[in-house]
Amino acid sequence: MNNTAPTPASQVAGTTEKVSRVRATIAKRMMESLQGSAQLTATIEVDLSAISAIRAQEKDAFRAREGASLSYLPFIVRAAIEALQEFPVVNATVDFEAGLITYAEAENIGIAVDTPRGLMVPVIHNAGDMSVGTIAKQIGEIGGKAREGKISLADLAGGTFTVTNYGSVGTLFDTPIINMPQVAILGTGALVRRPIVVNEDGVETVAIRDMMYLSLSYDHRLVDGADAARFLGHIKARLEAGAFEI
Repeated sequence: MNNTAPTPASQVAGTTEKVSRVRATIAKRMMESLQGSAQLTATIEVDLSAISAIRAQEKDAFRAREGASLSYLPFIVRAAIEALQEFPVVNATVDFEAGLITYAEAENIGIAVDTPRGLMVPVIHNAGDMSVGTIAKQIGEIGGKAREGKISLADLAGGTFTVTNYGSVGTLFDTPIINMPQVAILGTGALVRRPIVVNEDGVETVAIRDMMYLSLSYDHRLVDGADAARFLGHIKARLEAGAFEI
């Protein structure tokens, strides 16, 4: 989310630099995740036109009142929280050596943030009962702290599920890597307005809609493909219904 500008090629061409500690940590954790779990990615397409209508009506007043942006992301996070409550296996951890599955007692949502130092994943703790508006404020606060270098270890600890918004830089869909020991991560693609076939009262027509791909990478050792499909289907239905309180 909230991408930072890349370093101009003219400033780094022909030079050599040390790998930063943050970059080394990211690289180590990504390889550990891929080598330590059986990762698959499932993708669905969601019509966010109902969310667009809510945002058009509420976003200016929300920013004036709360000083935060009402983007699509908090709606998606809220829908994901409700799906985690419906499908707790996606909000679990597994220890195969001990033969134990541990279901998280809360929904602690990591939000991937692109910072000048590299990718960080601060956590919104105990997000289960938070409204869309509260989630939006939390995303703004933790994202700001991460980009300003004010994030603490406590802010980064305890996540049970992660959301990454690679669509903020135009990517339609990707295969995000799980933030272990979590067993799943949700990626949100770019919003694209395009014509699709819709069914209105039994009649098929072509309409222009706000469409987005959502991709769920999951650890197939614990989460079955059917579980992943049902989880994504729950999010899709929730977002397309558009019944959210800010």
